[in-house]
Amino acid sequence: MSDVLLLAGTRKGLFIGRRGADGRWAFDAPHFNAQAVYAVAIDRRGPAPRLLVGADSLHWGPSVFRSDDLGATWHEPAAPAVRFPQDTGASLERVWQLHPAGPEAPDVVYAGTEPAALFRSADRGETFELVRPLWEHPTRSAWVPGGGGEAVHTVITDPARPDAVTVAVSTAGVFRTEDGGRSWAPSNQGVSAVFLPDPQPEFGQCVHKIAQDAGDRDRLYLQNHWGVYRSDDAGTRWTDIGGGLPSDFGFTVAAHPHRPDTAYVFPLNADSDRVPADHRCRVFRTQDAGTTWEPLSAGLPSGDHYGTVLRDALCTDDADPAGIYFGNRNGELYASADDGDSWSLLAGHLPDVLCVRAAVIGRGPNPAEPPGVPHQLE
Repeated sequence: MSDVLLLAGTRKGLFIGRRGADGRWAFDAPHFNAQAVYAVAIDRRGPAPRLLVGADSLHWGPSVFRSDDLGATWHEPAAPAVRFPQDTGASLERVWQLHPAGPEAPDVVYAGTEPAALFRSADRGETFELVRPLWEHPTRSAWVPGGGGEAVHTVITDPARPDAVTVAVSTAGVFRTEDGGRSWAPSNQGVSAVFLPDPQPEFGQCVHKIAQDAGDRDRLYLQNHWGVYRSDDAGTRWTDIGGGLPSDFGFTVAAHPHRPDTAYVFPLNADSDRVPADHRCRVFRTQDAGTTWEPLSAGLPSGDHYGTVLRDALCTDDADPAGIYFGNRNGELYASADDGDSWSLLAGHLPDVLCVRAAVIGRGPNPAEPPGVPHQLE
């Protein structure tokens, strides 16, 4: 069994877990105590994995931290890594997304923020620059904040096309660049906005999350504010695939790391009733790109359940079979080591789980270990 590193950002700190070859999980004490952690990333492109964390201090404000020793030590730059230029008249409220690009751009990391903006780093997350063409997009004056604010919360890059980047904005929809960020265009054809007078606008959709298929990089899955969609042309057009779900409202979607046409969602009852669909704790999986869906609940609570899973709180690792992970607002953290077929509770009674990320980490000649004294979370 592969060694796996798991990051769980919560409303009151970051929890780091490690699964060893024996399959047992160990967690260290929380980092960034009393800070809300909305964004985490594991960047394995360098000589050692780099952890990136977007944390919010009620006293000091938001910041981006990095660690090159799996959390034993953290570095915060003297000047804010992500900050708006003075001429924009804006100030950073939160980092919602940290996304390392692929091997085709080995030092590039993107940050999505609130106010809704995209920042690009060319030094693996040490410093960032505002991507001005998206910030200055002609539609921007008509963007409206969603319930969670106005933010760039999803970034997708394409290993085959380094200049192609897709972002999701709440509440403005999907925007895409093919020229490295010099120009951007809305990519929302087919995505409905049931809350607007025109339910099929060019932009203005409340996109909650996007994931990229493992086999076809032009195939994307989208969880909308009402509606689950698939695109087969990198977001140019979208098709509704939510018909087989108990509800097509939800926040999150994730794609299997190896198996084409396989994706996961966690349906909620409704926008006015944001609890698991039918009050049951179930992940739904498609293995045919959304034609059919199956509930996955073995090992999950069988009674009434009210744990909402947020947009970045469901993820996969890249093991084979894949690990699937999710956390909820009940403070529960669940894991599957077999593509979602069965589940176990890793931790309970945590603060609200806001985001999770997981990755296989190798045993090199000088393997890093989680800091502190490992212990099981109960």
